[in-house]
This record gives sequence, structure tokens and C-alpha cells, in this order.
Amino acid sequence: MLIFLITFLSIYGGMHGYAFYRVYGAFPAGQPAMGILSIWMLFMTLAPLLVRWSENAGMDRLALCIAWPGYVWMGFIFIFVSLLFLSDAVQGTYRLCNVFFSSSSPTFPTSPITCGFAILVAVVASGYACYEARHIRSEQITVSSSKLAPGIHRIRIVQISDLHIGLLFREKRLEQVLKVIREAKPDIIVSTGDLVDGKLNREDVISHQDSLAAMLASVPAPGGKYAVTGNHESYAGLQQALAFTRSAGFTVLRNRSVQLPDGIIISGVDDQSIPGVIGTHYTTEQGLLETASKKTFHILLKHRPEIPATSDGFFDLQLSGHVHNGQIFPFNFLVKLKYPISCGITTTRAGSRIYVSRGTGTWGPPMRLFAQPEVTLIDIQPSAAGK
Repeated sequence: MLIFLITFLSIYGGMHGYAFYRVYGAFPAGQPAMGILSIWMLFMTLAPLLVRWSENAGMDRLALCIAWPGYVWMGFIFIFVSLLFLSDAVQGTYRLCNVFFSSSSPTFPTSPITCGFAILVAVVASGYACYEARHIRSEQITVSSSKLAPGIHRIRIVQISDLHIGLLFREKRLEQVLKVIREAKPDIIVSTGDLVDGKLNREDVISHQDSLAAMLASVPAPGGKYAVTGNHESYAGLQQALAFTRSAGFTVLRNRSVQLPDGIIISGVDDQSIPGVIGTHYTTEQGLLETASKKTFHILLKHRPEIPATSDGFFDLQLSGHVHNGQIFPFNFLVKLKYPISCGITTTRAGSRIYVSRGTGTWGPPMRLFAQPEVTLIDIQPSAAGK
């Protein structure tokens, strides 16, 4: 925990320090104005920690009052600092070119102009990001296979991922998601982790979450609902998160498989952040996958879009999330350094396929910039070619 706090405060506090330095250099206002700005930035740096502390202390209203401005500001400062970094990179390149190639190039815009422009763009982009986060997009893909049971014309699976139900994702936003799911008329619904967020280990919170679980449970899925854990299930309190997921109508696949009447096998593995499962037959992903028949269409639910060499080729389709496609541009580029498999569908070297969702909700800032939230419709249909 101490390492996390040091890392968080170093990175997030450093971003605020850099932003304050640039604003102060561009607009050298008087001491009162800079004093107010510095206090505001200090409070905003600590806001995410204060939200968690308030939740743990049972002060949900205080947590909500801090969360909205704190997390919207987080999104704004991410965008603002990214623009400042870009400005500095361009200006540095410009100066180097002047030194080595020419001294008569046009004058680079002054610091007040570039900083003011960055503020304006960040404000507009933040407003749009708040708008984009509330407009769910349905993505549809079709997968053909000769492994389906005879007489099956189509199986429709709806994937949700990374809802992060909690302080900022409540009934109104959930109903938007459920409307898209109902219109899709799925046979099967799957959740690929991070269904919940925040703390669920207090009775008053659990009772509030009951209504949200009931909303999820009310959506029909004749073939069943299946879920796996994500890293935020462990943050929320694993047992409480599992109880919520099950009361929402999902069968939680913790390193186990189920075979459906239509011939499909669905396997699910715990997120790597969760300790080993007691009482299961399979303790490794490889051991779980090797038991399934290769003559049956095999779907793997896994929160993180990672495919070990020992798993590749042992499933037909992996469904994952976790990355949010960066959630706020340009962080999608940073995400790809850790998780190189792009959002969307990809075929592996061994012929397996993986679909990575952009996510349905939001973590932290209730914002998405060029990473629109999605509900995914996966149609599995027969193919004589076995593709």
C-alpha cells in the first residue's frame, strides 16, 4: 500500500507540479491567485485518496461530492498535461532545427499563447469526453465455425466489460447499457471483469447495490449469463463482489468450464490479481484449456487481453477487456506498451481469435475521449469451411 501511495503521489502530484509551473510561467499572476491555484491543485491531487477514505469510512455522500469534481479534474489534467508535453516537444524540436539548420525560421508562439491554447482545448475535450462516456455504442462481429452443433443457425453473445458499477456508475447509466442489451436479444450474456468498483464490504452499500443487481438480473438470456473476475473485484472485496455478480444472475467461472446444450464450451479464469482458487480442479489456465475437446467451439473469458504461448490454439475465441482502449486519448498509446493486442478482433499465430472490448463503463474520470464505451454483439454462425 505504501508503494502504491508513493507511486501515485509521485506521478499524479508530478503532473500537477508540471502544470502549475507552466501556468505560472505563462500567466505570472499575483500571489493570491497563484496561492488559490496551488491549494486547488494540492486538493485535487489528494482527491482520489480522499474518495476511497470516505467510502471506507461510510461517508458516501462526502465521497460522491469529492468524486465528481476530483475525477473530472483528473481527466482534464491528463489532457492538459498531454497537450503541454506535445507543445514542449514541438518547441524543443523547433529550437534544435533552428540551431542546426537555420536561424531565420518563423517565430514559435509564445508560452502564454501555447498554454492558453492547451487550456482551451483541454476544456473542450473534457466536455466532449463527458458526453462520449454516456453514449453507448454497440459493436457487432461475426465469427464462423464448423464446430457448432447440428441445427444451430446462430448464437448471439453479448459481452459487457469494465462497467465499474460504483459511486459514479449507477442506475441511470446502467439502464442505458441494459437498453442496448435488450434490443440485441442475446442468447448468452458474458461479463469479462470489473463489473463492480469501490468498496462493497458494508451492509448499507450492499443493500444499495441490490437494486443494481436486480436490474442486471432482469435482462433475459436463455443460454445463461457468465462472468469472470477482474482486478477491481479484488479491490471491492472479492466475496462481496462475487455475491453481487451472482445476485445479478451471472454464473462466475473461476478457473472452470461449462458446456452448453448448443455445443459451446465457455471457460473462465480468474484475474491474476486474485489469489489461487481453493476447491477447483484447475489451478492454471493451461490445465483448464487442455481438458476441453477441440471438436467443440470453445470460448475463453479472461479479463486481461493476454495469451500465453501455452494457451494459444486451445480455444476458438477469447473475450477480454481491461484496457478501455486508454479511455482518454492519448493514453491508448501507453496502454499498447503493456497490452499490445489492439481493441477489436485479432487472430493469433495458432489460429485462435481474441476480441478486446473498449469497455462499457469508466474507471476514475467519468469520461472517454476517442474510446467510446461499447456493448459487444458476437454472432457465432455455422461455416462448412470451419473458419
